[in-house]
Amino acid sequence: MGPMKLYFDFRDLFRAPRLGLSGKKIMVFTIANVIGWAIYWLLTYLAYSVSGYSFSAMWNQYGLYPCLFGHPAPWYGWAIYFIGLIIWFFVINLACTAVARITYKQLKGDEFFSSGDAFKYVKKHWYPVVFTLISLIAIVVFFVIGAIIFALFGKIPYVGEFLFSLPYLLYFFGSVFTVYSLVVLVTAFIYTPTIVAAYEEDTMGTVFQSYSITWGQPWRVIVYNLLLLPLAAIGVVVFRYFWIAGYNMINIVFGQSWLMGTKLAHIVGWATQVVTPGAQPCITDSCCGAVPQFQNSLSCLMKLPAGTTLSGTELVSGVILAIFFFLLFASVISYAFSVFSVGETLMFVIFKKKSDDDNLLERKDEDELEEEDEDNDLDDLDSDENADLTETEDSSENESDKDQSSEDSDEQNSKD
Repeated sequence: MGPMKLYFDFRDLFRAPRLGLSGKKIMVFTIANVIGWAIYWLLTYLAYSVSGYSFSAMWNQYGLYPCLFGHPAPWYGWAIYFIGLIIWFFVINLACTAVARITYKQLKGDEFFSSGDAFKYVKKHWYPVVFTLISLIAIVVFFVIGAIIFALFGKIPYVGEFLFSLPYLLYFFGSVFTVYSLVVLVTAFIYTPTIVAAYEEDTMGTVFQSYSITWGQPWRVIVYNLLLLPLAAIGVVVFRYFWIAGYNMINIVFGQSWLMGTKLAHIVGWATQVVTPGAQPCITDSCCGAVPQFQNSLSCLMKLPAGTTLSGTELVSGVILAIFFFLLFASVISYAFSVFSVGETLMFVIFKKKSDDDNLLERKDEDELEEEDEDNDLDDLDSDENADLTETEDSSENESDKDQSSEDSDEQNSKD
């Protein structure tokens, strides 16, 4: 199957919601979100603990979605909290790289490139995803520290005034480069996973590509992302609509009084309340009340009636259902990430075609080059085997000729 035909302009971005609606892409982001959230959740409640807050009080206030902002905490509490945020951020970035690789392969016509193959690629190329942003931050910090040092020199009596004025142009252009590097940092934040996935760059190459995109495609970066935002929003709204439609349909059918009735209201209401505590309630007393709400709106979710006590089996069933609801909730967010990742991959392919006339869909990636090397090795092996076989046959023929000559010689000697 050949590469996907692209226009190499803004029209290609309209493919993002459809290409993002892929089970393996959404699954990659769902796994990443669950892992990142679990680490963030544990570290946030640890930050609460070391800051003097009780687990029960924070759980009652935040539940599954804790946040340290708005609470006084010591510096080490904030350090633990931000470590959780940073880990979650880089886990999502690695997932973006995996999905960008799947998208790139799909654009090239390889529909069978799996999420497992993408994870293997990320395992091999994770370091530029992490260290590109760190490198750009280090560049900015280096120039800021340099400015502080030179500013300290400016405090020297009598000489300091000249140390400020004479090299002022150097300070000025260094300042401009620092501001430009901050803009590049934003670009790298958006495109690093795609650059690593589609162009197979290392850290230095990714930094260079980030500067190149910022310098050569600034208006396309702005306009294309402004176009992608509403496309992603519309896609998520439609995706969420069908998710809630399925949720409400189950509640309507199973929640009839002659079927599960109030038992379903208890289980589903408790699980929904745990996973989406701030959602608009659909009903308060019986599942049958969901029917008119379902006909009018698909934005409401079931809530547990106030003062309701669940039985032991209902509570266990509610916990299991809450896990499934959380995964479904995460999949909606993951679809949004998938659309953005696909869109950024399409943008980078367009940028390379526009700036360098380099069609990445026709470029052989490292997997194809490895396959070619393996095929060449097999061809060389077959050639060696054929050569060995030929040599063996030749030596066998030579031995046969020698034996025949020896026999003829023996016969001649016998006659003599």
